[in-house]
Amino acid sequence: MPKHVYYNVEVPIPENVSVEVDGLKVRVKGPLGEIERDFSHAIGVIIRQESGRVVVEGYRVDRKKKALIGTIAAHIENMITGVTKGFTYKLKIIYSHFPITVQVDEKNGIVRIKNFLGEKADRIARIHGKNVKVKVVGEDIIVTGIDIEAVGQTAANIERATKIRELDRRIFVDGIYIYERGVGIER
Repeated sequence: MPKHVYYNVEVPIPENVSVEVDGLKVRVKGPLGEIERDFSHAIGVIIRQESGRVVVEGYRVDRKKKALIGTIAAHIENMITGVTKGFTYKLKIIYSHFPITVQVDEKNGIVRIKNFLGEKADRIARIHGKNVKVKVVGEDIIVTGIDIEAVGQTAANIERATKIRELDRRIFVDGIYIYERGVGIER
């Protein structure tokens, strides 16, 4: 496979966002908060800041390193989107016989799912990150935050906590399911 001598991806920085680059550590500050990521695992990749943009680049790049450069640029774009607009995941509580009760314990960072399929023991889902907010509105659970990875992992934890193992999923549809995800924090 031929190697490219030089490959780069540029990420524009909006006016209301400040980005600090320290080696392979990137800190993004915006109106909604601050996110910091460490990309030190990316050997052979250079991240630098120019006027109004962040440049992710590499020399003697094969296709794997080219993909790594694109992935890091996408992470930085998600960080910028997060501190300007935020992210929202919506989940639906579905039950046929036993009503499911969901409680959010922000102090301990968990979501407690009670009476799932009539079980006496609660099912627990962990909330990732300190900036992730979970609220229950009727039959919906809304997960919001500025870090897309923490918001997505929290929503996945809630969905996975109600996974049914031995029963046929087509008949026993009880559970909590992600039905929408998007950009913007819903109040």
